[in-house]
Amino acid sequence: MLAGLKNYPTMKYVGLPWLREVPEHWEVFRLGQIGRLSKGSGGSREDDTSTGVPCVRYGDLYTTHRFFIRKSRSFVGRDRAKDYTGIQYGDVLFAGSGETIDDIGKSAVNLMTSEACCGGDVILFRSARDVDARFMGYATDCRPAAAQKASMGRGITVKHIYADQLKYMAIPLPPVPEQVTIVRFLDHMDRRIRRYIHAKKRLIKLLEEQKQVIIERAVTRGLDPNVRLKPSGVEWLGDVPEHWEVNRLGRLIDLVTGFPFTSGGFTQAAEDVRLLRGVNISPGRIRWADVVRWPQSEREDYSAFELQAGDIVLGMDRPVIQSGTRVATIGESDVPALLLQRVARIRPKRELRSDFLMLLVAGKSFADYLAPIFTGISVPHLSPEQIKSFRFALPTLEEQREIVQSAMAATTKIGTAIVSAEREISLLREYRTRLIADVVTGKLDVREAAARLPEVTEDVEPIEEAEALAETGEDTADDMDAAPEDAEA
Repeated sequence: MLAGLKNYPTMKYVGLPWLREVPEHWEVFRLGQIGRLSKGSGGSREDDTSTGVPCVRYGDLYTTHRFFIRKSRSFVGRDRAKDYTGIQYGDVLFAGSGETIDDIGKSAVNLMTSEACCGGDVILFRSARDVDARFMGYATDCRPAAAQKASMGRGITVKHIYADQLKYMAIPLPPVPEQVTIVRFLDHMDRRIRRYIHAKKRLIKLLEEQKQVIIERAVTRGLDPNVRLKPSGVEWLGDVPEHWEVNRLGRLIDLVTGFPFTSGGFTQAAEDVRLLRGVNISPGRIRWADVVRWPQSEREDYSAFELQAGDIVLGMDRPVIQSGTRVATIGESDVPALLLQRVARIRPKRELRSDFLMLLVAGKSFADYLAPIFTGISVPHLSPEQIKSFRFALPTLEEQREIVQSAMAATTKIGTAIVSAEREISLLREYRTRLIADVVTGKLDVREAAARLPEVTEDVEPIEEAEALAETGEDTADDMDAAPEDAEA
């Protein structure tokens, strides 16, 4: 199907920085020419109920994962809903703020048909022209639109965008029947890509489980299948090798929690030192895509919180997510960096190897230990004492070395297969992003391809919407669910 796509036969010059030309029969409008933009009204407090009026918050726009809102995770009581801005089917909602350039003006179109509202952290656009709602969803948050919004943001630490800026955002509009055709094509491709990604994620999950079984067996039973065992006295641990000693983790580590750097002092200057936050820690890796810094001139004042290559760091807010425990080892490329609060830095003492400790705290035993601690808690948060209270069986240093070498050798091929599948998922997402941008800006003509599509009766969903709130490791959903550091509030 894609091989048959072609360009529109006749184009006209529009001369925008991000768009040189569009199909001759298309028009380019500023949002302010299409409809009206206004800031929502209402407070920031949510009611503890799911029976009130759905209220879309700016956080919902980050977690819809692609252009459309079908439901809200927030509600307000009906007696308070009158103080909020009512939204209609087809309204485009923009986030009024964001922490990164990519977040600026994050938007999605409302496809809820029931009563709903939004608060003051959202900017609402309501079209006065006849437009297809789903086309507007694609068009207002595709890559070219995101680039326009990024140039409008104001602020240093937290970026803000306003209605008087958004009204100048340019949108290419084909005739309405063609908008419907484009949406039909993009929805079809969305379903295909979603299925491919879902299959890759199932494969990754199976590989991760296989990897965990191998590692867990090694760190709790050792390498000798005939070793004599003894009861550990620890419920989640079971029997352990007879010559291993059960220890409390706190006896074998030095643990420091981060400093409460205030958000008012954060900078974005490249010469300043990075602050390691919980959002920077994913299972097994450090991610610096979302980074804040502290003045280099004050770095020596916080030497006690300076990270070193080889340090193990643990996110203390929601430490266990679907893809594993949020723990990683600091590499050479991760320093210099300072430790922010709600992140723990762990350094092993002489009896404990760092690489063995990493296998241990990233494994099933530690996750099982944490599980009952968080029962019934809405935003799980570890304390230093809870980390130190973890009990495990300690092999000799020589056995630790052998266990690490064996586990790494046994899981190398599995790790390679996981990386390959993750790369394929990334390429699929990038392909989808580029395809949407090319189609909604008129670079590709999909009319003939859409005409050949079979009729679809299933309800169309945006890519991974159901999964977005529960995944990921590499995506943003887990980090958004985690409680923000107090210093950043």
